[in-house]
Amino acid sequence: MAVNSEAVQENFQNAWGKRLQALKNIPPVLRIIWDSSPAVVGAELALRAVVAVVPLGLLAVTRLIIDAVVSHVSRGNVLRHDFWWLVAAEFGLAAFATILNRIVDFCDTLLADKFTRHISIRIMEHASRLDLFCYEDPSFQDKLERARVQATDRLGMIRQMGLLVQQVITTATLAASILFFSPWLLLLLILCVVPAFLGESHFAFLGYALAFRLTPVKRQIDYLRFLGASKDSAKELKLFGLNKYLTDRFTELSDDVYHENVALAKRRLGATAVLSLVTTMGYYGAYVYVIFETVSGTMTVGTLTFLTGAIAGASSNLQMIFSTFSSIADQSLFLTDLLEFFALQPLVTSKPNALRAPRPIQQGIEFRDVSFSYPGSTRLVLKSLNLRVMPGERIALIGENGEGKTTIVKLITRLYDPTAGSVHVDGIDLREYDLEDYSSQIAVIFQDFMRYDMTAWENIAMGQISERKNLARIELAAKKSLAESVIGKLPLGYDQMLGRRFETGVDLSGGEWQRVALARAYLRDAQLLVLDEPTAALDARSEHEVFERFAELTQGKMALLISHRFSTVKMADRIVVLEKGQIAEEGRHEQLMARGGRYAAMFEMQASSYR
Repeated sequence: MAVNSEAVQENFQNAWGKRLQALKNIPPVLRIIWDSSPAVVGAELALRAVVAVVPLGLLAVTRLIIDAVVSHVSRGNVLRHDFWWLVAAEFGLAAFATILNRIVDFCDTLLADKFTRHISIRIMEHASRLDLFCYEDPSFQDKLERARVQATDRLGMIRQMGLLVQQVITTATLAASILFFSPWLLLLLILCVVPAFLGESHFAFLGYALAFRLTPVKRQIDYLRFLGASKDSAKELKLFGLNKYLTDRFTELSDDVYHENVALAKRRLGATAVLSLVTTMGYYGAYVYVIFETVSGTMTVGTLTFLTGAIAGASSNLQMIFSTFSSIADQSLFLTDLLEFFALQPLVTSKPNALRAPRPIQQGIEFRDVSFSYPGSTRLVLKSLNLRVMPGERIALIGENGEGKTTIVKLITRLYDPTAGSVHVDGIDLREYDLEDYSSQIAVIFQDFMRYDMTAWENIAMGQISERKNLARIELAAKKSLAESVIGKLPLGYDQMLGRRFETGVDLSGGEWQRVALARAYLRDAQLLVLDEPTAALDARSEHEVFERFAELTQGKMALLISHRFSTVKMADRIVVLEKGQIAEEGRHEQLMARGGRYAAMFEMQASSYR
């Protein structure tokens, strides 16, 4: 039993420790909010400061009005000469506060939009700088998903920060007036609010911990929701009868999440209900004391009205301050992933004063004893690999899946850096070159190329975005990749929206999409052309047409081609066969066939299926 008590105490201390540590998230978030729109933030804070002192002004004027009325009715005294001016002043203050609150709401709306835009741009910009291996890590995917959600789900926190400033000022002015009459009343109010604050804060932290733990499950739920209503999966769902399985799986996971949320909500309801009674008792204790002082003749009715209003306002605002601060502090826990995401820094970067990529590359690109294993894995995909691509040379990489073909592409394009050894361009380590400038000299089309739900010309322009307005070059690239015939059939031609995401979109076949993707590579005026399974979705005739132009399109360029079709690789200047992360053999098609080695065996195996 003692061990359990110690465990509970330790968990409680850890929870509060994490909560206090999370407060360090608030300053950087405040900076982000300020950067999103300094003018709006400054205007809102100024307006809230003015609104905050209005309640005290209203109570002060009300006190004078009531005392004047009581004196006139009970004693027959003449109304004070400025009585109706006081009534007008009360109305004016109330109207003024109403208008200011509407302006504050307007500022809140503006700031929410500006913050969403600002934080979304920052996430997109930062994500684009991170290393590729981050996106291949499931834990990073969870972090990124939470960061995206937090960017918009924390909009309420922005308003709460402004509201907290207003509440603090209002409470300070009301507390000062209560303190003037009785310090004990103010102390009583504060002591009675603290338990409710601690309870709310504790359960808010438990809510964060639960949300954090359930993130992977929620990603599964979102994926199942996508599978259950997606055009990509619709055919197999119908033919394989998968709908019930996916629906049952979705129901099971979502029920688990629901039950855990309800269990926590029940605990929170019971605890906070009891603690709120303590706060209510404190308020009414102070209220009874003021009534007693008024009945005994110590205070006037106006003072009674003033103090009861001040006590009610101070009690309410104290609760709101603790609640708002608790909410801000606990929401700052949710911002941990957002700030950790921004704290991530890429490992593959350009050095200060990095060199520009050579134009043209004269000595080629060389792998020197390159070994590579992916982060988190000890398996070497490449082992002491030595490979050189000469200017103007067309090289085909072949081998079984997992032998390192695409890894070579990732290293030569510097999406990764070698685990050991180095890649050199014109005899200089690739890491010495400016990464962005070097990338501008490479055109790559991967097998899993992007299908942008944009217009046809935008899809092609993605290959060289600076040429997006040069329709002549875009049309030429489409002609080279044979996408011209595809686009010619579209109702709106190059202005046709592709994909089914938007209402006017038209979807293409796999082969048609691949021609559009190839056009991106041809639009880019690059020294190195990398095609990773570029014709995988094309039929034999289309493939033949594409590669009839291959020699022309790669004239004067280095070309790296990955393909499982040996009819495609035959036209390469050199064929490199990879096996177990090393070069098993290399040479021209005729040379490799004459040797009767690994290449010849693979070629004959594939050729036999066509006989």
